[in-house]
Amino acid sequence: MAKYRMQEMPDMRQTGERKLYPRMEMEGQISTDDLAESISEGSSFTTGDVKGMIAALARQLAFGMRNGMSVKIDGIGIFSASLALDDNLEVEAVGNDVRHNARSIVVRGVNFRADKQLIAMTRSGIRLERATYKNHRSSARYTEEERRQLALDYLKSHPFLTVADYCRLTGLLPTAARNELRRLAADPESGIDTAGIASHRVYVAKKE
Repeated sequence: MAKYRMQEMPDMRQTGERKLYPRMEMEGQISTDDLAESISEGSSFTTGDVKGMIAALARQLAFGMRNGMSVKIDGIGIFSASLALDDNLEVEAVGNDVRHNARSIVVRGVNFRADKQLIAMTRSGIRLERATYKNHRSSARYTEEERRQLALDYLKSHPFLTVADYCRLTGLLPTAARNELRRLAADPESGIDTAGIASHRVYVAKKE
């Protein structure tokens, strides 16, 4: 479940009016490895295939933007380069004026405008609750033993547990969740076992 905080807006106009707005509380970051493994688990592509495609996509995005084009990816959004002046680079003097030429203009960053479909998918089914703890990692609410018990309770009413299920239950990020499940499955006393192989691996209750 996603968390949010109410944050006070700066009173730029000095009106004395206190305004609050909701801000998503970031629980961590999904890495490229996490993303590639998650996509791999739900497809016929290997993790390496997915990482290769992500790298190829980044190269094509850069190619398009450095040639003065915006790049649109349906369902994700539009990317375009933003420029800035670099006063440390070459400028040209014209009389008493200083003019910046092309050599003193650099790419400052990349602008991104999200596709409506991406916003809609993010909005769909989201469950929000107000954050009541200061730690940015939701998994800090549970000890490893408590997380193991959450998994066992889940398996009482479900035939198997996936890494994504464990993430939702515990708040762990995918890599941490995957590593912890592997440790639990290797522990004969944990009550958790594995079924399937590679990208189709799931976790089940250990048979008595």
